[in-house]
Amino acid sequence: MLALDVARLRERAESLDRTVQPSALPAEDDYRVIAPVVLEARASKDKAKVRIVGQATTTLELTCSRCLEGYPAPVDAEFDLMFLPAVEAPGIEGETELAEEDINTAFYRDGVIDLGELLHEQFYLTLPMKPLCREDCKGLCPVCGANWNQTTCACERRWEDPRLAGLKALLKDNDDA
Repeated sequence: MLALDVARLRERAESLDRTVQPSALPAEDDYRVIAPVVLEARASKDKAKVRIVGQATTTLELTCSRCLEGYPAPVDAEFDLMFLPAVEAPGIEGETELAEEDINTAFYRDGVIDLGELLHEQFYLTLPMKPLCREDCKGLCPVCGANWNQTTCACERRWEDPRLAGLKALLKDNDDA
């Protein structure tokens, strides 16, 4: 686990520069880390508050939402986060609404900040809503599943909604009359 021990931080800013191998990070469903992660950050402590400012750069492998092929996506995520100790408040459960200033606030437990979780969060924030290997990706044939970027197929590309077959038959009967 990539961890930052808060008790070892001094009251001045300290460097957190590290290179993390992809094998040191947990596997994810939405992406795969395929290049070493370069973390360049500074941590400063003010009593129990810890502020971490920096950036993480790497290359992720994403899956194209049209053709389902994997493709590399460079990541350069800058962050400025404030970490506070997690307080277990009795009687408070479920979701709470965050104010605008709380967006960059995270919490740590047992005096340890999980840098792996910080990287995980930053990678997720950089993911596109609809990953595409390229802007003009042609996708897959809905009939045979052929990747139209690599090959063509002879499948009928006109699709008709089977739920409307009854209406189509009525229109055909009217045309014959």
